[in-house]
Amino acid sequence: MSTPLLTRKKNRPVHGISFLDDLSLTPCRAHEICGSARKTLALIIARATEGPVFWVHPRWDNEQLNPAGVLEFIDPSRLVLVATSNTGDLLGSIEEVLRAGVVPLVVGLLPELPGLTAVRRLHLAAAAGAKDHSTRPLALLLTSGNGGAQGCETRWFMEQDYKTDSAGWHLERRRARMAPPKAWHVTRRQNDFTLEPAQLRMY
Repeated sequence: MSTPLLTRKKNRPVHGISFLDDLSLTPCRAHEICGSARKTLALIIARATEGPVFWVHPRWDNEQLNPAGVLEFIDPSRLVLVATSNTGDLLGSIEEVLRAGVVPLVVGLLPELPGLTAVRRLHLAAAAGAKDHSTRPLALLLTSGNGGAQGCETRWFMEQDYKTDSAGWHLERRRARMAPPKAWHVTRRQNDFTLEPAQLRMY
């Protein structure tokens, strides 16, 4: 029978990165965002970080970010745009940035769902980057439609909300290891956002 080794090292709690009220994301992990407003949610999350944001996208992507629109969320000068030729290079670029451990946030616009092995590699790369540096890198994988990437820490869905009296977005937490599915109506109020409970749609 083996005896567990004693250590003086304290187990520090892992604090999440809060982005909307009490909503948070576990650092050093890859999270999935889907829905028509996935880029908007990525920029909202970027507001909760400091430093450069690597935005990795396919070279053929015609929906480039508008600096004027980005300015509503973060300073466009924080963005480092990386264009790749294929999905493999895109995932590889995200992995290398995470492993470097010097960038707090990496956003990847995926033209197709990544495999489970690729997502696991991103988790490992983020953990390695955090171990060797002071940052806690976070990866956001933006997928089309309803998403469905396997192995991601959480899955979020956001789209424009036209079904309520106040303009805004419909946000859903569709999958999380430590929290149940839940929905909110997100409204912009000057330089901040407010959350109100909403019904899950899950379509």
